[in-house]
Amino acid sequence: MKGILTIMFMVMALGLVVAMFWEKTPIVKESVHSALNPSLGKLLDWNVTFGLIIITGFLNFLTTLLHKHTTDQDLLKQIKEEQKLVQEELKLYKSNPQKSMELSKKSAELAMKTMPITMRPVIYTTVPFILLVRWFGDYFQNNPVKIFGFMSGIWAYILLFVVWSIIFRKIMKVH
Repeated sequence: MKGILTIMFMVMALGLVVAMFWEKTPIVKESVHSALNPSLGKLLDWNVTFGLIIITGFLNFLTTLLHKHTTDQDLLKQIKEEQKLVQEELKLYKSNPQKSMELSKKSAELAMKTMPITMRPVIYTTVPFILLVRWFGDYFQNNPVKIFGFMSGIWAYILLFVVWSIIFRKIMKVH
């Protein structure tokens, strides 16, 4: 577990460095813009709402697929079932502080077991998503629009990403 957390920390640090130097080092920003403007930018220029729905759907499909195939789904399912049982038991013993504390500790241990498993896909997606969010920020700063008539672009991206995530996780049975 320590190894995966070290790698996670390094990837997150790299992502923060990239985000910090977005404005300070034009090569990073210009490279991302030259890659995304002709593709995602054109899609958003065509129709910002449908373009954003298509982009977030496609990206979420890819990340859900990555998550499904880089994690041990059987183990995650087993741990989540154990967590559910512990939570139900916790409700039964809420008037017993000692038993409640014991069950809370077990629940925390189960959560710690899932962390290294679920963090693996994050390692692959952190830097690209930071670059993408920075690009979206630039795009919507230069093209201020309201998605669905009331929401700024980056908030619409986040909302759509959550919606697509729920849909794809259900369809692909990802835990």
